[in-house]
Amino acid sequence: MGRLFGTDGVRGVANADLTAELALGLSVAAAHVLAEAGTFEGHRPVAVVGRDPRASGEFLEAAVVAGLASAGVDVLRVGVLPTPAVAHLTGALGADLGVMLSASHNAMPDNGIKFFARGGHKLADELEDRIESVYEEHRTGAPRQRPTGSGVGRVKSYDQGLDQYVAHLIGVLPNRLDGLKIVLDEAHGAAARVSPEAFARAGAEVITIGAQPDGLNINDGCGSTHLDLLKAAVVEHKADFGVAHDGDADRCLAVDHTGAEVDGDQILAVLALAMREHGTLRHDTVVATVMSNLGFKLAMEGQGLALVQTSVGDRYVLESMKEHGFALGGEQSGHVIILDHATTGDGTLTGLLLAARVAETGRSLADLASVMERLPQVLINVPDVDKSRVRTSAELTAAVTEAERELGSTGRVLLRPSGTEPLVRVMVEAADIEQARSVAGRLADVVKSALG
Repeated sequence: MGRLFGTDGVRGVANADLTAELALGLSVAAAHVLAEAGTFEGHRPVAVVGRDPRASGEFLEAAVVAGLASAGVDVLRVGVLPTPAVAHLTGALGADLGVMLSASHNAMPDNGIKFFARGGHKLADELEDRIESVYEEHRTGAPRQRPTGSGVGRVKSYDQGLDQYVAHLIGVLPNRLDGLKIVLDEAHGAAARVSPEAFARAGAEVITIGAQPDGLNINDGCGSTHLDLLKAAVVEHKADFGVAHDGDADRCLAVDHTGAEVDGDQILAVLALAMREHGTLRHDTVVATVMSNLGFKLAMEGQGLALVQTSVGDRYVLESMKEHGFALGGEQSGHVIILDHATTGDGTLTGLLLAARVAETGRSLADLASVMERLPQVLINVPDVDKSRVRTSAELTAAVTEAERELGSTGRVLLRPSGTEPLVRVMVEAADIEQARSVAGRLADVVKSALG
C-alpha cells in the first residue's frame, strides 16, 4: 500500500479514493494509535470533528464519527467551520484529537481527512505512519478490541464553536478596523459565516462574495485560487482592499485597492515588519519555503530580518518554527502561521491582522506590500505523470542542469511532486519574465515526456 498521508492529510476523490470505509477505518486506527501512545490514559477520550461544506463531507463526517465512537472516543461535532477553527477548538476544549474533513483548495469532488493531536497540532509523521499500519492490519482482518456497553463513545453537537472561535480572533487583534471597507471572498467554503462575522465585529465595513455554500460550489471560480471576481469587486466597491480564502480557510491572499494581487510572500513581509515593530517577531526571523520568491528573501535581508527556508508544505514551516522558537512563517500560496495565536495556517486571522496593519498605519495595502518586489516567477503544474520519478529520471536531471546553466545566478529552478495532487510542479524564476516562461515551458515538456 502506498502512503495514504500526503503533506496535508489524506485526500482523494470522495466516494472513489476516499470512501466511507476508509474514513471509518482511519478514524478507528487513529484512536487505537493515540491510545497506544498514552494520549487517552487516565480519562475518557474526546475528539472534535468539523468539516467544510462539501456534499461528500456529510457522509464522510458520519463515517468518522462512527469510527471514533466505536473505538470508545466521545465526539463533539462542531459542523462546518474552517480548519484553523477545528484546530483551535481541539486545544481550547482540551480534546485529545481533532478531525477536519476538507480538501482545502481542491475542486468539489475531492475531499480529505486531517487529524490534529492534543493542543490542535498536526500529527507527527511517525504517528501518521503508524495509523496507516494499524488501518491496514484492521483492513486485512486482524482482530481488534471493541468497547461495549458504557465503553462506546457518545456523540454530541457543539454549537458554540463559531462564536468561541470568532471571539478568539477578535481577542488577537492589536487594534480595531473602523473606517475600512473590505471585500471578502469566502470561496463558498468553510469561512462563509466566520470570516464576515469576525471582520464586522472588528469594525470593518464588509462586502462578501462567494459566501453562499450549497455543498457543490466550493472553490468554483472563486476564492484564493480564482482572484478575478475579488479584483473586480474591490474596484467596483472602491474598497480599501480584498481578502480571499480557500475552501477550508487556512490560507489568505489579498487584492489591493487597485485590483493588484498581494500574495503570501508580500503578506508575510507586511506582517513581519508589523510584528518586529510590536516586539513579537522572535529572533527577528521569518520562516518560508523554497517556493518563496527571491524578491521576498532580498526584502527581508534589506530590512535586517533573517529568513529560514524549508521544504514545501506548511507542516514543514510549522516544524521549523516550533523547533527554533520562531513566531511567523508561511507560504507564497497564502498559508500564514502566527504561532502565538494559531497552530496551523489561519486565513481569517491573517486577513484580520493585515487589515489591522492598514488601519494602524493609515497606509494603503499597496504601499505596505511595496516593501518587496516580486521577481518574475512562472509555475506550471504538469498532471497525469509519475511524480514518484522526479528525482530519479536522468532525462529530467539533465534538463534541469541545462536550465540552471542558462539562468545563471539571476534565477533558479524548482521541480517537485505535489503532496496533495497527482502532478509535478515546475517553478522557474528569472530576472526576465519571457525567459522564465520559456525555460518553464521547456521543462514542463520534458516532465511530460520523461514521466508520462
